[in-house]
Amino acid sequence: MRKLENVELDRKSVTEFKEAAKTPLILILDDVRSLNNIGSIFRTADAFLIEKIYLCGITAVPPNKEIQKTALGATATIDWEYAENVVDLIKKLKETSVAVYAIEQVEHSIFLQEFRIDVSKKYAVVFGNEVFGVNQDAVNLCDGTIEIPQLGTKHSLNIAVSAGIVVWDLFCKFLKK
Repeated sequence: MRKLENVELDRKSVTEFKEAAKTPLILILDDVRSLNNIGSIFRTADAFLIEKIYLCGITAVPPNKEIQKTALGATATIDWEYAENVVDLIKKLKETSVAVYAIEQVEHSIFLQEFRIDVSKKYAVVFGNEVFGVNQDAVNLCDGTIEIPQLGTKHSLNIAVSAGIVVWDLFCKFLKK
C-alpha cells in the first residue's frame, strides 16, 4: 500500500464546493469558547458538505487566526452566519420547517445510533458551551435531543469530537436513504 499524495485526493476547489449539493444539515454552535474547537468544527463541516454553521452568543467568528489554525481554510468554503441569540435562531429555523435537535444529555434523549432521519427534512443540531452544554431554554425549544452514548467514567466529550461523531453519523444516514 502506498499513501496517497494530496494531489491524488481529488478534492473540490472552493468554487466546486460552493456549487456542490450539500448535506441538509445545519450546525449551531452556542457560546463555544474554544477557537480551536470552532475551527475544527468548520473543517469537519467542510469534509461532509454541511449546508451551514450558525455561530451564536460568545462564539467567535472568522476571520480569526486561532480559528483558522484548525479550520485550514474551511471558513472560506462553509456558509456561516452569526446569530446573537440561539433561542431566536431556533424559533426562526423551526418557522422554516427545519427540525432542530440539541446534542445533550437530558431526560428522554434519543441515543445517536437510534435516531432516525426523514430525508425529506432539513435538520439543525445545537452544540453548547464546553462546560455548561446547551442552555435549557434552547433545549426546551428543540424538537428533541440526541445523546452520544458514553460508557466510561467521563461525563462528556470534547465539543469538536462530539460534532465529528454526530456529523459523521447523520451524513451516513442521509447517504443510506
